Amino acid sequence: MKIAVLLSGGVDSSVALNLALANGANEVSAFYLKIWLEDELQYLGDCPWEDDLHYARAVCENAGVDLHVVPLQEQYYNKVVEHTIRELKSGRTPSPDILCNQRIKFGEFINSIDPDFDKIVSGHYAQIEEKNGNFLLKRSPDPVKDQTYFLSYLDQKQLSRAWFPIGGLHKSEVRDLAQRFDLPNKERKDSQGICFLGKIKYPEFVKFHLGEKKGDIVELNSNKILGQHNGFWFHTIGQRQGLGLSGGPWFVVQKDCEKNIIYISHKKDFQTQARRNFIVNNANWIPALPVKTELTTKLRHGPRLEPCRIEILSRQRVAVELAEEDQGIAPGQYAIFYDGEYCLGGGVIE
Repeated sequence: MKIAVLLSGGVDSSVALNLALANGANEVSAFYLKIWLEDELQYLGDCPWEDDLHYARAVCENAGVDLHVVPLQEQYYNKVVEHTIRELKSGRTPSPDILCNQRIKFGEFINSIDPDFDKIVSGHYAQIEEKNGNFLLKRSPDPVKDQTYFLSYLDQKQLSRAWFPIGGLHKSEVRDLAQRFDLPNKERKDSQGICFLGKIKYPEFVKFHLGEKKGDIVELNSNKILGQHNGFWFHTIGQRQGLGLSGGPWFVVQKDCEKNIIYISHKKDFQTQARRNFIVNNANWIPALPVKTELTTKLRHGPRLEPCRIEILSRQRVAVELAEEDQGIAPGQYAIFYDGEYCLGGGVIE
């Protein structure tokens, strides 16, 4: 079996590579995806992928596998960055990771390599199950690390070629395997950045592309100005951290993009801004439109699943009613639906 492994230099993808080898994969090549633009590197002051590439090479040398660096900067910018910036400028809350998986890792990358590769291995916490000729996406047993939310826009062709060797494991088990395989990066900490941004924080990414612009922070009920922010694009509905105000807790409840104002409120007031009903659009389904109407949903990455009822309006448009109100529903977010352990896909909140 001919295997292509997406290697980031982190522990998860490195363990996935070694598990693929341990499971009998005999023709394995590893690939590091380079997505950084030169002007971004200059702005950020150092090379954010230098350490990643160092570890990726060390892991491959340890495993006896060739490593190829694939330049996808232009594709990443055109298919992920431009969309993300456009959404932020319009006051919406995008999820670059979903686009990166759909359009880059399992899109442009697959299109750039030899079509004879049977499987594309990555270090995602998710499982793929083939049933009646369909490929289903199943949650990881580790609810905190589960990444089905970020993989929910893969289609059947992409899922048919994907292989997630660590998908059935907990993070602690993956760490144990890293020790057992004696990987060069076995003690390396997990990346907290988006997608392939690695150690660069999301606000830095946003600042590079949109800059800063001072605006007022206004208390919703009194209309009193309580402080200043650096641009509405740094803030999302439901946000609590990073406001820099005393007398909290404060929550972002509204944004006026034209006037560059963010409105905040205390928790007791914030709860009145919560809602149960919303519409999602541009839906992707795995493998087809759901039959059930009583499901659960994730409105953001994390372990929390919320009971909901859906009404199919069209193949790409769905009305959603949550069992309980949610205070952080923001346009541009993805609502991803689940039937038990299975991820059914989802759509973008209007």
